[in-house]
Amino acid sequence: MSHLLISAAHKSSGKTTVSIGLCAALTSTGKIVQPFKKGPDYIDPLWLARATGRACHNLDFYTMDRDEIKSVFVRNSAGSDLQLIEGNKGLYDGLDLDGSNSNAALAKLLKTPVVLVIDARGMTRGIAPLILGYQAFDTDIHIAGVILNQVGGLRHESKLRNVIEHYTDAKVLGAVQRDERLNIDERHLGLMPSNEFQQVSEKIGLLSDAVKQQVDLDQLIQLATQAEAVTEDNVIEIQQQTKVTDIRIGIVKNEAFGFYYPGDLQAFEACGAELVEIDTITDEQLPEIDGLFIGGGFPETLLTELESNQTMQQSIKDAIDNGLPTYAECGGLMYLCRNICWQGKTAKMVGVIPANSIMNEKPQGRGYVRLQVTDAFNWPIDAQEREQVVSAHEFHYSSLEGLPKDSDFAFDVIRGVGISGKKDGYIYKNLMACYSHMRDSRQNHWVSRFVQFVSDCKQQLNKERMK
Repeated sequence: MSHLLISAAHKSSGKTTVSIGLCAALTSTGKIVQPFKKGPDYIDPLWLARATGRACHNLDFYTMDRDEIKSVFVRNSAGSDLQLIEGNKGLYDGLDLDGSNSNAALAKLLKTPVVLVIDARGMTRGIAPLILGYQAFDTDIHIAGVILNQVGGLRHESKLRNVIEHYTDAKVLGAVQRDERLNIDERHLGLMPSNEFQQVSEKIGLLSDAVKQQVDLDQLIQLATQAEAVTEDNVIEIQQQTKVTDIRIGIVKNEAFGFYYPGDLQAFEACGAELVEIDTITDEQLPEIDGLFIGGGFPETLLTELESNQTMQQSIKDAIDNGLPTYAECGGLMYLCRNICWQGKTAKMVGVIPANSIMNEKPQGRGYVRLQVTDAFNWPIDAQEREQVVSAHEFHYSSLEGLPKDSDFAFDVIRGVGISGKKDGYIYKNLMACYSHMRDSRQNHWVSRFVQFVSDCKQQLNKERMK
């Protein structure tokens, strides 16, 4: 296995644009690159997947145990020439004081050399103590090289290279010049998702060209080959084997809704469920399905398009009112509300959740969450699983207004915000709608529970029809 972890000295150093450029540049040379992303983020993986043509899998200490991280890494690396992991935040940043969930901890776990992306704006001689400090802080971390980013020109680059060569033993793998064309537009949740960016191919091409011209890819590949092989210590089953037959679950995918983990989609397949893609902008009504999954995204940016498709909205409302098993996350929850209000505009949505979704200027919920199942939770779950705490994450600027106080919720919020600060997982008939994003993992096989719930509802419906 040849693999590298692309990290940075601090957040917003440009590691994402560099990672996208590296993935695209290496892929263009004929290499099969398997991308991974540390943490729970949906958006960066969309870009990395587009750059490589392979689904990008998340590696997250909060929702996965260490054996599971290794298992996901090993299994999804099969058939690739090089594995590139994009970190999150800085190399040593993390939730815990001991750094047990940092990028450095992931590098140790996967025996991965680190390439440090450094935002070099305003720096010359000061770059040396920065690199020396990062090398000395944890000598078990192999910082294989650095990529200088936002370099101010050839003269600036020359000074930086001379300083690094004189004071450190770090290899300078490249220097990416400052170029506004390489910037990816940002919005309130971070980088613009690649699934809605019309010029995404052109942008990835620009990043690829910049990396080809300014980064020594041969040297980077050579460093990747120095990585130790990673093996599964304990074989982790991808999915609890809840096998069903003849179950069709609709999954909403378009520019408004695109936040889905590839591993979760694999879990649906492992359960035997057929996923049927639905576009709530162009499709007129729901197809014949037994269940519905509406993931997160940015519905507020497509209010006009979503509002104008009244036939689809009515089709979804009727189906949920009639008991269609439905799971919605964040953007999906917003879409099922009466209205979405953003930037002075109010647009009518499905209306099955009796509340308005209000976009705020600041995040209302941001970060990891911990949830405890309540008595209202209606998916299949045994007594032991009911006592387990669910680890997930949230990132939303919206909040709900007008939700009845006597509403039922599937979860008590132990850490985080959820819908009310204390509750998440609004329940109505066979609908559960959360602000929290769940990840199908060994500690939380939510996919198999939902698929079994869909199957149970279908069987009950068939029995009632036969009476």
